[in-house]
Amino acid sequence: MNSLKNKVAVITGSARGLGKAIAERYAALGADVVINYSRDKASADEVESNIKAMGSRVLSVQADVSKVAEIERLFAEAKATFGKIDIVVANAGIEMVETPVTEFTEEQFDKVFSINAKGSYFTMQQAAKNVEDGGRIIYIASSTTSFPVPGMAVYGGSKTTPRYMVDVLSKEIGHRGVTVNSIIPFAVDHSGIFVDPDAYPRLRKQLLDSCPMGRLAEVEDVANAAEFFASGLSSFVSGQHLLVNGGATN
Repeated sequence: MNSLKNKVAVITGSARGLGKAIAERYAALGADVVINYSRDKASADEVESNIKAMGSRVLSVQADVSKVAEIERLFAEAKATFGKIDIVVANAGIEMVETPVTEFTEEQFDKVFSINAKGSYFTMQQAAKNVEDGGRIIYIASSTTSFPVPGMAVYGGSKTTPRYMVDVLSKEIGHRGVTVNSIIPFAVDHSGIFVDPDAYPRLRKQLLDSCPMGRLAEVEDVANAAEFFASGLSSFVSGQHLLVNGGATN
């Protein structure tokens, strides 16, 4: 079993969904965890309680990743509390689906890119500045960055941009033994837009039909990959983009 004992992990957008699953997985492996949320304090409190019950230390920080000053404060509070940062997961994001290219607005574009692209860029920048030598930086992308889906031009585009930064950053700080990788999940059931099992039935069917395994991803599937990239097993794996999609081709 992997151990993250004596490691400190910062996970953005970790009050719910994928971020919550990753935060709780890291805590179960012994890491101290900094959870981040923008608005949903009740959910953040629940994750904090769960992590404390595992015997790990936890800090909860409200910060909007679309604002650089708040990202900087998140990292400053993490280091002030725990003294160091070993693992950073740039996970915070919002989804936008079923919106054709001819219909999206400037306001929608700016909102999605400010969180997904700008937020991830500056989270990884702060990670590069603050993570310990031998540390781990992980970006949570989307399978729409590998397989374009109609109606997701803005969302997919916003998730593609930070993938390039993963490649660049892995080259810039690899000499410190820091690995930088991305996880590229398929649509995740019981999370994000699919929290409601009856939501987006046409899109759900399209995705299910494209997957040989006949199901969407679960949060634990992504947490498994996040565990690998945070552990010593991936110490010589960097600048990589791991599809977690059950063999889906679109």
